[in-house]
Amino acid sequence: MSDDDTPHVHDRGDAVCVIGAGASGLTAVKNLREHGFDVDCYERETSVGGAWNWRHDRSPVYASTHLISSKPLTQFPDFPMPDGWPDYPHHAQVLSYLERYAEHFDLRPHVWFGTEVLRVEPADGGRWDVTTHGTGTAGGGERTQRYAAVVVANGHNWAPKMPAYPGVESFRGRLIHASAYKDPALLRGKKVLVVGGGNTGCDIAVEAAQQAAACWHSTRRGYWYAPKYLMGRPADQVNDELLRWRAPLRLRQWLYRRVQRLTIGDVARFGLPAPDHRPYESHPIVNSLLVHYVGHGRIVPVPDVARFDGPHVELSDGRRIEPDVVVAATGYLPRFEFLAPELLDADDTGRPDLHLHAFARRHPTLAVVGLLQADAGIFPLAHWQSVAVARWLRLRATAPDRAAAVQDRESHRPLRRWSRTTVVDTSRHWFEVSHTDYLRSLQTLLDELEPAA
Repeated sequence: MSDDDTPHVHDRGDAVCVIGAGASGLTAVKNLREHGFDVDCYERETSVGGAWNWRHDRSPVYASTHLISSKPLTQFPDFPMPDGWPDYPHHAQVLSYLERYAEHFDLRPHVWFGTEVLRVEPADGGRWDVTTHGTGTAGGGERTQRYAAVVVANGHNWAPKMPAYPGVESFRGRLIHASAYKDPALLRGKKVLVVGGGNTGCDIAVEAAQQAAACWHSTRRGYWYAPKYLMGRPADQVNDELLRWRAPLRLRQWLYRRVQRLTIGDVARFGLPAPDHRPYESHPIVNSLLVHYVGHGRIVPVPDVARFDGPHVELSDGRRIEPDVVVAATGYLPRFEFLAPELLDADDTGRPDLHLHAFARRHPTLAVVGLLQADAGIFPLAHWQSVAVARWLRLRATAPDRAAAVQDRESHRPLRRWSRTTVVDTSRHWFEVSHTDYLRSLQTLLDELEPAA
C-alpha cells in the first residue's frame, strides 16, 4: 500500500497549506487564491490578526502599542489604510484593518480556526503531510492531510528570549518578559527596571517614566535614536525618499548623525551609552520621548544586569538597585515547533538559512512568509513574498523544467541581509533587511518567474 493510500492521510491534491492567519498568513492565502490555488489555512486562535490581536495569548501587543512605521510604508499595496487614520495607527486600528482585509478578499472561508499544526513532514513527490489538532471549526482530534506545498506564516515575535541571570530564582520582586506586559497599571507606583534597548524596551521605559515611582533602563550598548517626525513628516518616509533616490550609505549616515546632533545632541551627556556602531547598523529605535524623560530624570540609564540577589539587582558596574518589577524586553526567537530544523537548514542556534529569508533551499515546496525585520512596515514585504511564492508554485505546475532551473540557481545563492551595510551580530538582527534593497531582490526573482510570453 502506498503512502497515498494510507487511510489516515487525506490527500488534498494540489491545495496549499498556510500556517497562521496573522498579516503574513492572510496575504499568503489571498495571493495563492489569486494564482488559482485551493488553500487551507490553519490558525490556532479563534480569530484573525496574529500578533496584532492582543486577545491572543501569544500576542506581544500591549495597551498603548502603535505602529513605529508610518501608514504608507505599512499598508498592503492593494488595500490602503483609511485616509483619516493617523500617521502611526493604534494596534486596535491595525487589527480592524486586518479584519477588513480578510473580509474584503473573502479569506475567512479558507481558514480553519481553533486548529493547531502539530507536525509538517515531507511526503513523496515534494508533498507534505500536515497533522493538526482542532478544537474549533475543524472539529476535535488529530487529523493528517497531504498538501502540494506548505507556507509557514506563524510569526517570529511570540517565543520570548529570556536571559539566564545568575541568582534570578532568589529575586523577591516580580520578573516578567515584555510579552506578558499588557497594561501600565502593572508599573503604577512601583520601582521598575526595564531591560533591553529595542523599541519595545524604550516604549515600556517611557510608560514607566509616566506611571512608576522610579524607572531604571538597562542596556548592553548604545543606540541611535530616531524621532518619529522629521521636517513635519514621519521620519521613515524621509528615509524612504533617500533610499529610493539611492543616496549613498555614507551620505545617509552623515545625515543621520547630523539630525541627531541637531535634535538630541551627544547622548552621553544624558548618561546614555554612546553607540558602538554606525547609523543603520542596528534596527532603528524610533522613539521621540526616551531622551526627553531621561533629561527630566524620570528614566535613569544603567548598564547591563550582572546578577540577581534577593531583593537586589546588581549591575555590571557594581551598582545595586532594588526594583519591585523587572520587565525583560529582551526579544524573541523564531520557533517552528512543527518542523524538523533541518527542513529549514537551521543551525545550532535555531537560525534558518532560507533564500530571501523565505524559500527553503532543499525543499522547493516549503516557504516562510513574514520572517523579516525591516526598516519599514512588514505588510508590503510579506505581500510581495507571498506573490513570489504563489508565482513560483504556479511555474512548477506549468513549466517544471524552467522552474527547476530557477530553483537550482536561486537555492545556491548565499545568505544575504539585502542591505548595503553590516549590522550588529545579535539574534535581533538575524532577519534584518533594507526594505528597498529587499524589494529589488524580490523583483528580480518575480521577473524570473514571469510566465513565458
